[in-house]
Amino acid sequence: MITAKNIHKYYGNLHVLKGVDLHIKPGEIVSIVGASGAGKTTLLQILGTLDQPERNKNSKLEINQTNIYKLSSKELARFRNKHIGFIFQFHQLLPEFTALENICIPAFIKNTPKLEAEKRAHELLGFLGLEHRADHKPSELSGGEQQRIAVARALVNNPAVIFADEPSGNLDSESAENLHALFFKLREEFGQTFVIVTHNEELADMADRKLTMVDGQIV
Repeated sequence: MITAKNIHKYYGNLHVLKGVDLHIKPGEIVSIVGASGAGKTTLLQILGTLDQPERNKNSKLEINQTNIYKLSSKELARFRNKHIGFIFQFHQLLPEFTALENICIPAFIKNTPKLEAEKRAHELLGFLGLEHRADHKPSELSGGEQQRIAVARALVNNPAVIFADEPSGNLDSESAENLHALFFKLREEFGQTFVIVTHNEELADMADRKLTMVDGQIV
């Protein structure tokens, strides 16, 4: 599913990632933990193709059997839209749109017909127990509901892998527990792979594997 080899990243003179090697199997839930500044979010952004690592002859990044380094910027954008979903700590819902419309946005970018996109969005809302909130805007939803809408948005294109950056960091304990359980339910239902950066030890320990980052490396 994901193979990363010798991943380096610099910000000026700061060496943030120092030769990370990683292999994640299809359908696996992997958590990444470590102190602030260890490089967790930078690694997640590179794995999710939102950022670029330093290129060298020994580095490699493959996702779903695709060599990311060989894609043009347009090809990479299409690949990301089709194969990758993102869940962020702050849900990033667009306030002027309803829950249903927010969920449909990645599908519309993919040029999915409106009726088909909305059908898929309604299916996800039903699965998440939020069908009755379809026409509500983010300001009318609780924090837990907003994050579940963000999860549905990440799932609408049936991506192969979901990258989550502190997905429960902005939730109360009950909502966080519900979200954590949801990830495993989603894996069982849809077979997605999850890579989750978190400071929440309970969520990290629930994963199939817990990887710890220290000073830009997985230890």
